[in-house]
Amino acid sequence: MAYQKVNADQRAPGHSQYLDNDDLQATALDLEWDMEKELEEPGFDQFQLNSAENQNLENSETADLNLDPIQPATSPKGRFQRLQEESDYVTHYTRSAPKSNPCNFCRLLKIFCTAIILFISGILIGYYSHKNCPSNATSSGTLDLHLYQEILKTIQGEDIKKSFRNLVQLYKSEDDMEISKKIKTQWTSLGLEDVQLVNYSVLLNLPGLSPSSVTLSSSGQCFHPNGQPCSEEARKWSSQDLLYSYAAYSANGILELSLLEKTGFGGVLLYIDPCDLPKTANLSYNTFMVSLNPGGDPSTPGYPSIDGSFRQHRSNLTSLLVQPISASLVAKLISLPKDRTTNGACSPLELPNNEERIVNMKIQTVTKFETVTNVVGYLKGVTFPDRYVIVGSHHHTAHSYNRQEWASSTAVITAFIRALMLRVKRGWRPDRTIVFCLWGGTAFGNIGSYEWGEDFRKVLQRNVVAYISLHSPVRGNSSLHSVASPSLQQLVAEKNKFNCPRRDQCPKTNISSEQIQDDADYFINHLGVPTVRFTYEDIKTLEGPSFLSEALFPKHATKIEEMDPFFNLHETITKLSGEVILQIANEPVLPFNALDIALEVQNSLKGDQTTTPQLLALASRLRESAELFQSDEMRPANDPKERDLTRVRMLNDLLQDMEKSFLVQHAPPGFYRNILYHLDGKTSQFSILLEAWEHCKSLASNETLQEALSEVLNSINAAQVYFKAGLDVFESVLVGKN
Repeated sequence: MAYQKVNADQRAPGHSQYLDNDDLQATALDLEWDMEKELEEPGFDQFQLNSAENQNLENSETADLNLDPIQPATSPKGRFQRLQEESDYVTHYTRSAPKSNPCNFCRLLKIFCTAIILFISGILIGYYSHKNCPSNATSSGTLDLHLYQEILKTIQGEDIKKSFRNLVQLYKSEDDMEISKKIKTQWTSLGLEDVQLVNYSVLLNLPGLSPSSVTLSSSGQCFHPNGQPCSEEARKWSSQDLLYSYAAYSANGILELSLLEKTGFGGVLLYIDPCDLPKTANLSYNTFMVSLNPGGDPSTPGYPSIDGSFRQHRSNLTSLLVQPISASLVAKLISLPKDRTTNGACSPLELPNNEERIVNMKIQTVTKFETVTNVVGYLKGVTFPDRYVIVGSHHHTAHSYNRQEWASSTAVITAFIRALMLRVKRGWRPDRTIVFCLWGGTAFGNIGSYEWGEDFRKVLQRNVVAYISLHSPVRGNSSLHSVASPSLQQLVAEKNKFNCPRRDQCPKTNISSEQIQDDADYFINHLGVPTVRFTYEDIKTLEGPSFLSEALFPKHATKIEEMDPFFNLHETITKLSGEVILQIANEPVLPFNALDIALEVQNSLKGDQTTTPQLLALASRLRESAELFQSDEMRPANDPKERDLTRVRMLNDLLQDMEKSFLVQHAPPGFYRNILYHLDGKTSQFSILLEAWEHCKSLASNETLQEALSEVLNSINAAQVYFKAGLDVFESVLVGKN
């Protein structure tokens, strides 16, 4: 039992009635005075020499003023504890005392009584202190969870809806720069510190003065991309939608194209088959926009667009003429009937056998330099201010569709900031720094996030621990879809289950590591940062082709409010994302799972006909190292009783860099460099191996496949070496301390 040593004249109000008794205090004072007087008598020096362990009796007044609890297991034994535990202690004293002194017995009795009184007082003080103070055994995780819930309970769907409507109205009266300034002002008013506007001058490919057109050569009929006949009336009716139905960074010009031409083609008509769309989505007559830009400013590939940088004037990123068109126009070009259902099943759009169609494409776009703006705000951490949790979304992008989903994203991130700052104003702060980012230029290839990432690359490589995406939180209303890095899937699964009100009726957890089309791209593919994104989707969309997310349809405010009239889905996304943000920003040990990465690698090699024995052997060794790392380092670090701050910092540094080993140098166009992410949620194999295998089947050489196998092999080996080196470092540190 832990207790406290006190002098009898030192009261501890509120702890015990015994310490407030005047008679007991007077007796103790008298005994102590007599004891000190006797200690001054000749002959007592011999006791001090023979019993060196009691040398602090001379300084009992100063020593006994310490009211801190004593832990017998770790602290030196107090003198009163020794009187209890060592039976020969008093005997040793009596043997050392001069026999000629007639008052030896009295002195011993006084000392013993004083010791007993103070010992009992210490027990009482310790008991009441332990009773009135919070127990050290209380789980910090329980306290943190309560804190997170206190923060998140202030988030309400109605408030998000009001913010959304205000942003939509703001767009109608302000331009892109003014919107960014208004968002900065709002974030600052909420209490967020150090909010910045970061501008970059970048090369944008914009629509021309007139919309693109497609003409059927056989009849001479001219159509706009939405399928409407070319006319001045149709152009005025939906001028913006027609202008922004284009492929950014496509080649310009006029081209005659055969729909049956197999090789040497110079143009592409992009469309989305209605059979691939959700039943709730009627987009047959809708046009859309795509960007052919893989990411960042095309004029500064691989480096930031800052003043003085060399600029490449690239008016197009492909020699092909590319034009998105509606499904209704495709049906007209290939002369298909309007009703294409067979026994209730949807029939895909296909050109009849042995038939040919020749069309003329006309595309006009303009390339010029424009300014894109990022809004970046910081909430500094108190324990690890140099470690960043980035929360990213996008604001309105000028020169693109009048889409309203940016207002949805901005309202969600602002709602979380508001809830967080209410707690910060009461004195709380996260352990790690949270960085809130609204990116500009997203529609043209995630330009704002790429330029900021390239600008601060060295800092971000070292400091970013996770990226939480709030991009387009509500795209449907039938299914919660979670995308997470393998190391974060366990955490995401826990949050999904915790936030399900009826555990017995919870839907199957839909979590995957699949490619996503948003501003997380740079952080996943160039920095290897673990990432999480929650969205509501339509089930049919999830089952459809992955390229659907690349098509930017004009989505108006009324459509978003139809999907989520009370903004309850927005509220759920905000709270789910918020809890993940808080846990990553505040837990002493990052909530990443090393073993899940190794298991994901093994699962990606199962059933793959390209897998080699070397790959399987390396994957097995990776799992062994990850298991050892998980048990020997992760388990002790998560136990507060065994936690060592130096080792925790080393451990977190290892955890945040685990995915960097899986960044390959060369990936096929459209594929992630981070091979832990699959092309879509329907495949579990490494996407670059599947693509190389398909490519190999059509060629005589298997060189492409061998290169892909080498990339995967080197990635797995690098990860295994990384874990092994980490274990060796921890072992050497432990040996050094011992």
